Amino acid sequence: MRGFLFLQALIILLGCALNAEAARLKDIANIRGVRSNQLVGYGIVVGLGGTGDSKAEYTSKSVERMLDKLGMKVTGKDVASKNVAAVIVTAQLPAFARAGNKMDVTISALGDASSLKGGTLIQTPLRAADQQIYAVAQGQVLVGYSSQGVHETVARLPNGAMIERDLGDQFAQRKMFRMTLHNPDFTTAARVSKTINRELAGKYATSLDAATIDLMVPSVYEGKGVELLALIESLTVEPDTTAKVIVNEKTGTVVIGHGVKVSKVALTHGDLSIKVGEGKKKQDGDRIIILDSSASVGELVKGMNKLGVTPKDLITILQSVKAAGALQGDLEIL
Repeated sequence: MRGFLFLQALIILLGCALNAEAARLKDIANIRGVRSNQLVGYGIVVGLGGTGDSKAEYTSKSVERMLDKLGMKVTGKDVASKNVAAVIVTAQLPAFARAGNKMDVTISALGDASSLKGGTLIQTPLRAADQQIYAVAQGQVLVGYSSQGVHETVARLPNGAMIERDLGDQFAQRKMFRMTLHNPDFTTAARVSKTINRELAGKYATSLDAATIDLMVPSVYEGKGVELLALIESLTVEPDTTAKVIVNEKTGTVVIGHGVKVSKVALTHGDLSIKVGEGKKKQDGDRIIILDSSASVGELVKGMNKLGVTPKDLITILQSVKAAGALQGDLEIL
């Protein structure tokens, strides 16, 4: 019964896949350069109730340097304390960030501190891959939670970082934009270019490869890049996909993509017989699946569903059909 319900659910998924619908360009592609950027910084958390680093030399040196900047001359031995912890601070700098805006940061213990609860992060510069400072974080931290409960060596600082510089200047003045498909496909890329050119009544979009489309800004949209992209991202295109079957042997999950066909093949699995093309009439009591030569994997699954084939048997049968070269599509086993 469990296998039967599984296959029923699979048929529903397959039915949805076969009825492909057009998708908005904003959902299948992104504009080159319009993305977030990773920031990272090294800082210290103070005010811990004896749960900080025990003997981390770099923690003492960090406190020493911080106090030195504040006009207090001390040595590492003088500042040894379990109320301080060295941490790594990470954040995602959003696209078109503007100076003065705030963002969340994550604080993770670097040494052997047992908890960051109740601590305060001291002013910490956050750098990108170009080593430039884009934000500064400071404030009281909040411990994080996991599925096992409180995880006190990782904390959050909501709106704890202040962005220090503007990003994406002169974006609207660009003469050209580059779009990148999330799932590269030559057919989809060609459809995107055709759709854009039809909408703009000219040849402004060009597909460079399976993932890249260049868009030249029409004269009527010069200096109006935002308006142009708002129009483009609302256009709909029907994405094309590779015929693929994905099998997860551990969970017994099978996902069948659109357009997977089965060539002529005859297969026996236990007391079950499968024939695709040139079949014979079904005998009383036989467990035989007979399909046309142009059958899809969906029709094969439906036939096995009627005979109560279990998920385990289904996976084995699909692997055998692929090994015989009769499965016209990719079979990916997780």
